[in-house]
Order: sequence, then structure tokens, then C-alpha cells
Amino acid sequence: MKNQIAWIDGSWGTTTELALPLCDRGLQLADGIFETILILDGHPQLLNAHLSRWQASASLLEMDSPPSADQLTALIAEAVKRCELINGNGALRLNWSRGNGSGRGIGLSSSQQETSKPRFWLELNPTEPCFNPLTALISCHEQRNANSRISQCKTFAYNQSIQARQEAQIAGCDEAVLLSTTGEICCGSAANLIVRRKNQWLTPRLSSGCLPGVMRQQGLDQGLLQEAKLEATPEVGDQWLLINSLSCRPIIKLNDQLLSRWPDPNSLWHSLLNHRSTTRS
Repeated sequence: MKNQIAWIDGSWGTTTELALPLCDRGLQLADGIFETILILDGHPQLLNAHLSRWQASASLLEMDSPPSADQLTALIAEAVKRCELINGNGALRLNWSRGNGSGRGIGLSSSQQETSKPRFWLELNPTEPCFNPLTALISCHEQRNANSRISQCKTFAYNQSIQARQEAQIAGCDEAVLLSTTGEICCGSAANLIVRRKNQWLTPRLSSGCLPGVMRQQGLDQGLLQEAKLEATPEVGDQWLLINSLSCRPIIKLNDQLLSRWPDPNSLWHSLLNHRSTTRS
């Protein structure tokens, strides 16, 4: 089995064989957005929901619209075939940058915005969904900005998440949980937080600055999850989990506090994955 496959500008190869121009703003300035989509048994899961968020993020950041499902379907199928994942599982990443910059600086002149050509590329790596428990640390240094448009989008800029997770791992934990600038608990470094409390499933409010995750939205659409303002200190009997398109992992220890472990994250994750709403299929 191939380790990975990638595509850019009509060429197939690995991520070590293909390259971006050095002037691409995604490379230079992290000026781009992406989606990570689960490939399960050779099929992309919740593709429309991911592409809807992708389109919304591009609009919010005043970028050109990224490729649509009609434009991507054949390309994704070819990637799955080349990666030999017809009956396998993987992580598909769709990338959309603002394209080539013009000289130095972060600014975009009106003429550049009119002539700049956005750039799309994809990557596909074999992987398996993860349900292992983890220990977590509430970051002392990093917070999600509740007022920033960037917090609403899955951008290339992951420095904050990298620093938060590194902080946790140096302290001997697996993962970091971030507070919001509002003071409430927000999310993990690369996943949404859900909390089982008194027979209810809760998740931080979108206004906290947490990413509008696709699996989080599945839970809201299904009526399983409710948004709530959550404090950093768990209540007695709480069960906390971090969830995204590739994983659902119970937190068994937060800072120095032991937490009850949700016993079957696999079934919970699959129930959210398999739910279909009329707007986010």
C-alpha cells in the first residue's frame, strides 16, 4: 500500500515529490483554509458538510470560492484508487490558498486580488479512526479568540494548537484543552469538546471561539448535543471527550483531576457519523 498520495496542478505524486511555489501565500503567510475528511471503506464521509464549511470560511475571509463537490468527486475517487484505499480508511485533506503573493508584506492590493489565482491541492493518507483515552492539560499560555473570524475557520495557521499541545506534552499529558478569551472552556488543540453531564451532552458555545466542527454539528443537528457555557473545572460525574472527523477520545485526567471515562466512544462517534440531516449530509 502506498503511504500517501497527493495532487496539485494536474500532477499526482507524494507530498515529498510535489511542491508549492515559494511565493504562495499559504506557504509564506498561512493564508489558506483546509478540510480534513474521513475516508471510510473507500468513501468520503460527510463530504457536503465539510465543503459547506469550506465555502463558508472562504466567504468569511473574502477568498474566492474553493472547488465544489461536482469538481472534486472524480478527483477524490482517483486519489482513493491510487492510495489503494478502495476498501480502506484514510484522511483526505483539501487545501485552498489565496495563491501567489506579490513581493513582500501581508497586504493585498485591489489589483492583486483581481489577478491573483487561488491554489488547490489535496493529500490522502491511510489512517484509522482513534478512540483511545487521553490525559489533558488546560493550556496556561494559549486561548481561543472569541471575537476573531479566524476562530470560525479551519485555516493553515496551527501555531497556537502546536504550542498548546507541546505545552501539554512537556507536562506529561497527551493533549491540551484551550480556554476562550471569554474565560470559558473552548476546545482541544485539534478537536471539539463534548461533555456528558447529568444525562445530557453539552458542548461549548460557538460564541466561545471554538471551531464549528462537522461532528459537533452532527450532534447538534441530531438533537444529541446542546450548546452551553462551560467552566474550566469539571463537575462531579462529568465525562469529557474530544471529537473530530477522525477520532472520539475520552479524557480520563484533566490537569490533576481524574475524570470518569465514557465507556464506548466508538459507538458514540459512529452514531454521529451516520446521522444524516437535510442540510449537512
